[in-house]
Amino acid sequence: MARFDKYDPYSGGFRAALAADFGTLANGADLGKIWAVALNSSGKVIKAVASLDTVGLMILTMEKYAGEVVDIMTHGEIVDILQTTPWDNLGLQTVAGVDIFAVAGGGLNQTATAQKKVGFLVEPSRLVVRVATAGTGD
Repeated sequence: MARFDKYDPYSGGFRAALAADFGTLANGADLGKIWAVALNSSGKVIKAVASLDTVGLMILTMEKYAGEVVDIMTHGEIVDILQTTPWDNLGLQTVAGVDIFAVAGGGLNQTATAQKKVGFLVEPSRLVVRVATAGTGD
């Protein structure tokens, strides 16, 4: 299961409330995966609808309900991504040295076309997260 490793709580991300339940019976398969997330017009966390809406990455390991506050990583490292199948929600093959981009629906992939860069792989199982606040993050 993927997990946050290096994370500075003061400058590596932010906290915000969830817009909907996450990890309950209806969407329990979402737990332990890396999700590109955005904020809705009320400032609540949602899966990124479009890749350029991405403000950070989220991993939840237990049920959370609408209104509960969660951590969103914008700068840090995520490890053990090979233990999550598929780690990126799309079945991506992990290879060190590649850039990782957010895609519509909250997934991740290695395709740069019209996507927002969220980080890169240093090792096949370690994602360095650098989510830019504007543009593609290049």
